[in-house]
Amino acid sequence: MKDIATLARQFLHTRPEDLTERERRVLERFIERRRISRNVSKMLDKDMSFGDRLADKVAAFGGSWKFIILFGVVLALWIGGNTILVLGKADAFDPYPFIFLNLILSMLAAIQAPVIMMSQNRQASKDRAAAGYDYEVNLKAELEILQLHEKLDEMRQNQLTTVLEQQAAQLALLEKLVQAPRDGAPQGA
Repeated sequence: MKDIATLARQFLHTRPEDLTERERRVLERFIERRRISRNVSKMLDKDMSFGDRLADKVAAFGGSWKFIILFGVVLALWIGGNTILVLGKADAFDPYPFIFLNLILSMLAAIQAPVIMMSQNRQASKDRAAAGYDYEVNLKAELEILQLHEKLDEMRQNQLTTVLEQQAAQLALLEKLVQAPRDGAPQGA
């Protein structure tokens, strides 16, 4: 089997010292005939902290129809309840213009926005890792395909050489057959 330097020059058209760590790892696994693909999401999910998992759950809930509907119902109850209390001449705990509601909404937005951004940053990190692993898998597949092409070219060359040798042998036999009647013919005829 070929070594990393040979494969780097042959398939990647680069010097071995110019290989990235990722390319070197792919070539090593290619030489050892080992799998390179793996589930990146599972790997990264194992290393998640409690805060990471919580941020993902908050972002998932905050970006769902369930949250929007629940939030709409709470707002309608808050505004409706306070309006009914004011119209009934009772003391509303947050009369129009609903200053306390605005404070709660502002605090919710102030907390929810960074949590969603943390989740998006983690997702971007996952996407970068997945893209890196995709590159490795694609590179190894490309190397395998190039190696198959080489083998097919070698087989075709061997087959062509064999056919040419057989043709040469057949031509030699034909020449002998053509010469045989002349050599075996009576001279006085």
